Amino acid sequence: MIFRLPAQHVFPDPRKADPNGLLAVGGDLHPDRVLLAYRLGIFPWYSEGQPVLWWSPDPRFVLHLAELEVPRSLAKRIRQRPYRITLDQSFGEVVRRCARTPRPGQEGTWITSEVQSSYERLFAAGHAHSVEAWDGDELVGGLYGVAVGRSFAGESMFSSRSDASKIAFVHLARQLVIWGFPLVDCQVHTPHLERFGARDIARSGWLAQLAVLVTAEGRPGRWAFDQDFVCSG
Repeated sequence: MIFRLPAQHVFPDPRKADPNGLLAVGGDLHPDRVLLAYRLGIFPWYSEGQPVLWWSPDPRFVLHLAELEVPRSLAKRIRQRPYRITLDQSFGEVVRRCARTPRPGQEGTWITSEVQSSYERLFAAGHAHSVEAWDGDELVGGLYGVAVGRSFAGESMFSSRSDASKIAFVHLARQLVIWGFPLVDCQVHTPHLERFGARDIARSGWLAQLAVLVTAEGRPGRWAFDQDFVCSG
């Protein structure tokens, strides 16, 4: 059964999603609704011209940061400092670049103008965050996502230079560990994140972990790397 959402900001039990993970249709992307969705293990994902679709897949693709795997070649490249990495310095542009980046086997983008507007409002409210990789003054890679409590949900990434988004991701992962975030919600399987150690876990286990993480004290507001932070791969 696929649920149709009412005007109120409510969701059905995510365990009632269909076998593909689709839970509900409709509603809007008001930041309060989107944040509630993340708290419940639900996320929006749809294409231009479709109604808003809400998902809670089983299994869930998750990276436990204690299991992060950084290939030796990438760790060596990180130590060479090819890019300057920042947090929350160019959120809107990161989202727009993610929307424009072609994806294998995917026509168009799910990062619609409505999605961009909603997540920029989440950023302004201190709930969404970006990581940027710079070559001089040129933005060459990055990613963005949403933090609720001590759970971080990665949404999308882009790269126009070799390893730029990978290096940005490793920097974020290392900083999140220092801040007490134990995992990154990758939502659905990608080979890219599997190489970092992300794996499928049962939705029931994911929801149990999430229920604890979203009630923990988080880090709302604009993010910046700790002054003494060093990422050595």
